[in-house]
Amino acid sequence: MAKTTTTYWNALDPSNNGKWQAIEGTDGMLEQVTLAIDEITGDYTRLTRFKAGADTRSFGAKQHDYPEEIMILKGRLYDVAVDKWLEPGEYASRPPGEVHGPFLAKEECIVLEVSYPSLSTEKE
Repeated sequence: MAKTTTTYWNALDPSNNGKWQAIEGTDGMLEQVTLAIDEITGDYTRLTRFKAGADTRSFGAKQHDYPEEIMILKGRLYDVAVDKWLEPGEYASRPPGEVHGPFLAKEECIVLEVSYPSLSTEKE
């Protein structure tokens, strides 16, 4: 099966704010909207929105056993693990196991994420 498809729509248009979902445990400071998903493999494309003042230090750093790609679309995001402010247009292709975060956002920041759980290094 392939990822779901959607005919053109603007996820960033304010009329679509209702499609964003708060990420559990973030006190509403992080939201996500899934753009496409493969229900069989779990591979997905989504946007994550860090609201102004978001701080994920209480969650610590993260890593996944699958590759993921990210691109900053709007705002700036500080990644503690790499000691760097990520600016609009910055892209990373993270290999499985790469440590990233925690993150800080002084202003609203929107990140495009493409993740590939189907390529997990922990497959049985």
